[in-house]
Amino acid sequence: MTSRREAAVLAGRRMNRRDFLKLGGAGLAGAALLGASGCGGGGASSGNLIFSMGPDDPNKTTTKLVEKFNKQNKGEFQVTYRVMPANTGQYFDKLRTEFQAGGGDIDVIGADVIWPIQFAAQGWLQDLSDNFPASEQQKFLPAPVEASSYEDGIYAVPWFTDAGLLYYRKDLLDTPPKTWDELKEMAQTVSQEAGIPNGFVFQGSNYEGGVCNGLEYIRTHGGDVLANVTSGEVIIDSPEAAAGLETWRSMVADGVAPEAVVNYTETESVPVFGDGEAVFLREWPGTYGDIAGGAYKVKAEQVGVAPIPVDPGNQSFSTLGGWTMAINAQTDMPDEAWEFVQFMTSEENLKFRSIQGGYIPGRSSLLDDPEVEEANPIVGLAKEILLDNATSRPVTQFYGDMSLEMAEQFNSALKGDVSPQQAVKTLQQSLSSIMEQAG
Repeated sequence: MTSRREAAVLAGRRMNRRDFLKLGGAGLAGAALLGASGCGGGGASSGNLIFSMGPDDPNKTTTKLVEKFNKQNKGEFQVTYRVMPANTGQYFDKLRTEFQAGGGDIDVIGADVIWPIQFAAQGWLQDLSDNFPASEQQKFLPAPVEASSYEDGIYAVPWFTDAGLLYYRKDLLDTPPKTWDELKEMAQTVSQEAGIPNGFVFQGSNYEGGVCNGLEYIRTHGGDVLANVTSGEVIIDSPEAAAGLETWRSMVADGVAPEAVVNYTETESVPVFGDGEAVFLREWPGTYGDIAGGAYKVKAEQVGVAPIPVDPGNQSFSTLGGWTMAINAQTDMPDEAWEFVQFMTSEENLKFRSIQGGYIPGRSSLLDDPEVEEANPIVGLAKEILLDNATSRPVTQFYGDMSLEMAEQFNSALKGDVSPQQAVKTLQQSLSSIMEQAG
């Protein structure tokens, strides 16, 4: 007879992502396929902690910090850095498969800012309230703290923070565009005059990054998904939301962006801009550190950053991104796991990662640190955007289901397979259904 653990693993292999997440329930029914019961998790069998995170940056800041921690704790316990997929959807799926099969062997999780609530609702993460009280939470940026809180607990510590930015070739432009129409005009003019193949590149693929991009178009046209980020009222079927997706589609339809951008993630879009083959790039703050570190042909002095453009009369919005550190509820080494989380999110090590890797630290004090500002010029702008323009994706334990629907419809509208009006109408129905079934 097949065990519950084996059945879950087989199910994860045989089902596509949509069906798997629906069955697993991020939460239409609010219950896990198997829950967090069963085999104990954690890396205690080897005497090590296992820490999961996506691929390291070009300057290897994560690797260096793990090595530093291991050196300091030699003879006690060690941390193994398990590199997960760069694609956040694939990373998310791997974690869910392990959780649903009994907890897995990962102890400390580098978690996208939208994951803690989804995982906490299933009982998969350790409540950190005793170790991370309100007095400590106040030392971090409020938005990621809020996104890590569920009911009366907190399930992750902010690590580094992101918000969407517009990168541009300041050696070719005097000032960045303030509106989407200005961006289109500048992109086409400069690309022709400078012999640059592409005007604008971004993340348009059918995945979480595409959702982040699409939301910025919708919000900078006066639309939104929910009445507020924690509301259950879906309001995406509006002229403003449709206009936002229409502008997004026009980037491809009018030749401002290449046709291939409908399949671009960060992995494809950043090198296009970094190698001098695009005038504009929509990206996260960390890319500036990669450019300044010499990872690409384009140099830091050639690059400027600006807020996301708007439709006239509207406010700029940047989708809040970033990563947190969470602990598997099934770990056999909870004290050691917390020690590692403290180390990685300490002021000293967040400062190191910001200076060396170009990341925006999760601790508020470091946004005003002179050494950080000098080494990472993007911090000043990012601070302004994080405080004034950054808006979270819907904060709900059912976001995984919502994200799948948005990713598909946003991508279909970008490709021209459906009209923007049909995309928002479809989403109004599907997202409302998710929220209604969730209660």
